[in-house]
Amino acid sequence: MDQQAVLALYDRQMRLDARPDTPTTRIERVGDVVRHVGGDRDWNAVIWSDLDETTAGAAIAGEAAYFREHGWELEWKLYAHDRPADLGERLAAVGFRPDERETLMVAAAGGLRLGVEPPPGVRIMEVTDAAGVELMVAVSEEAFGHAIPWLRPRLLAQLANAPQNTQLLVAMAGDTPVSAARMDLNPGTAFAGLWGGGTHPDWRGKGIYRALVAHRARRAAQLGYAYLQVDASDQSRPILERLGFTALTTTTPYLLGRD
Repeated sequence: MDQQAVLALYDRQMRLDARPDTPTTRIERVGDVVRHVGGDRDWNAVIWSDLDETTAGAAIAGEAAYFREHGWELEWKLYAHDRPADLGERLAAVGFRPDERETLMVAAAGGLRLGVEPPPGVRIMEVTDAAGVELMVAVSEEAFGHAIPWLRPRLLAQLANAPQNTQLLVAMAGDTPVSAARMDLNPGTAFAGLWGGGTHPDWRGKGIYRALVAHRARRAAQLGYAYLQVDASDQSRPILERLGFTALTTTTPYLLGRD
């Protein structure tokens, strides 16, 4: 894999030329910033910027003012290769809080080890209705240890408006959800995005996460996507590397509250 070429393709297709995830969200381009706007019930984020030392200050102030005026939380999704080099420090100086750094990992969809199955007693169920969404939300919040207020409305909107562009999965042990994951399919791009992958603490280390990755990878390969993309935690990175993923760069969410 030509890592620099794939990273440049990712930047162009998934950041600069991003499309809204659902009919209830939108992409806005303001100067040298591209933002994903979901309002009060979905994800709000700056997903691309092309700034330098002379333009960064005004752009940051403008985004902070816009989202604070609406009373919406904001994530500035900062990648290691974004400029200027001190962009993270500039964000922190006006109130953005850095969260845990993740690694942008990519794999060729046809080059993964896909013969991974869930452990005995666990089955992977595709979610197609509101009851399944409730299972996904419940186990995701248990897995990550906090409420995820935007997750339920987003999943419901995806199922209602564009089910062909997503795959929602929950791993079940009997009647108990133990892990959940989703895949966002991005028509017209080379990338399918793997998200979630949260497993209940009591069920970690049993291969469920690997099985969910393989399940989604098989679907993406069947649909003709060239690459799979994951924003991986330090816990997930070694698992993904063993499956065939390559690290391209890191990404750090800088978070701004409602006030």
